[in-house]
Amino acid sequence: MSKLLTWPVPALLVWGGAWLLYLNASDYLAPLWAMALACAMAVAFSFVGRTPARRWALALGFPVSLWLSGADAIPAWGWLVPLALALLIYPVHAWHDAPIFPTPLNALRDLPQVAPLPTGALLLDAGCGVGDGLRALRVAYPQARFCGIEFSWPLRLAAALRCPWARIWHGDIWQEDWSGYDLVYLFQRPETMPHAVAKARESMKPGAWLVSLEFEATELVPTAVVQASADRPVWLYQAPFSQAPFN
Repeated sequence: MSKLLTWPVPALLVWGGAWLLYLNASDYLAPLWAMALACAMAVAFSFVGRTPARRWALALGFPVSLWLSGADAIPAWGWLVPLALALLIYPVHAWHDAPIFPTPLNALRDLPQVAPLPTGALLLDAGCGVGDGLRALRVAYPQARFCGIEFSWPLRLAAALRCPWARIWHGDIWQEDWSGYDLVYLFQRPETMPHAVAKARESMKPGAWLVSLEFEATELVPTAVVQASADRPVWLYQAPFSQAPFN
């Protein structure tokens, strides 16, 4: 399975699958609808890309190759379809937040050693994508209750299918009230961490945990740090938070 995720194998599989779907669908549908169906499949599988550039390549590789092949049956405005589908998965509103980086399944397995939680604790994956973070949290805390919030409708639906044991809804993580959660998990970008710190300080209850994979909240003193892997720290902060020197 790991070899199937080694680049460029995912690209070849997704592009080849999209072409196969397009050629077969063209026997029953108008060319534009066949293209839209194949593009939707490519966009749906683009989350397997491990970087933003690869995800966009997976999503747009098929329509670009179709255009280069000289598909005269597609009207000029029809080439906006793949872009619209890609924007549905990666909405402009969320570009300043984290793109879709999957959390490895065992990345959070050591959290209970430094952040024990009672049975029934309520955990939030803020920006849950397709549910990888929720699944990793469940490995660490199998007796907890799980919630996820995601701004992209298609990703929210994919997460709900993959994590039927979690409550997942569409929304903005920065507008969500974090006060009721015992742990909030983030996998953001460094530039959005100050926003997360301000949100956590404003709303998280005493004793609750803010957990960030890879990216440190430099304004705070970490309560603990564990390793997801050799080069991927997991930063833990417990409320009330201690301000770091010079911040």
